[in-house]
Amino acid sequence: MEIMQGKDITVLAGFIMICLAAGGIGSLFTMQSIPTWYAGLNKPDFSPPNWVFGPVWTTLYILMGIAAYLVYAKGMKKKEIRGALMIFGGQLVLNTLWSILFFGLHSPLYGFVCIIALWLAIAATIWKFYGVSKNAGLLLVPYILWVSFASVLNLFIWMMN
Repeated sequence: MEIMQGKDITVLAGFIMICLAAGGIGSLFTMQSIPTWYAGLNKPDFSPPNWVFGPVWTTLYILMGIAAYLVYAKGMKKKEIRGALMIFGGQLVLNTLWSILFFGLHSPLYGFVCIIALWLAIAATIWKFYGVSKNAGLLLVPYILWVSFASVLNLFIWMMN
């Protein structure tokens, strides 16, 4: 087992912070709408309580950051690694965009269209990451499972409202 050096720890922390920052940007739109607009929506019975989302997303953003670091650590000179990280960046943008569309614009329809694109981008990221680092790919499995659930929830909210 390799011991991480100071630079490696800094880079790992940087990847985690980037992912948490993306979530933080999304939460600027989410937090304003939860007690007002979102509270007034019809939701399916399987909708989790609001307090669940924060800890789940925080955990997922940390896992994303670790996964991205594991891929980055394989060497940025390789085209496949740069490509994998670009796809990762794209899914992170879509992740933030979903919050803007769903909560910021109060549009379950636009949110649903975005979350489908997000799911596809996550699947592509897992595929690419797994090819570089199996552990990196596996770290994203909880993320795609949660987004799968969130997609169904988004669809039901759109249909019920």
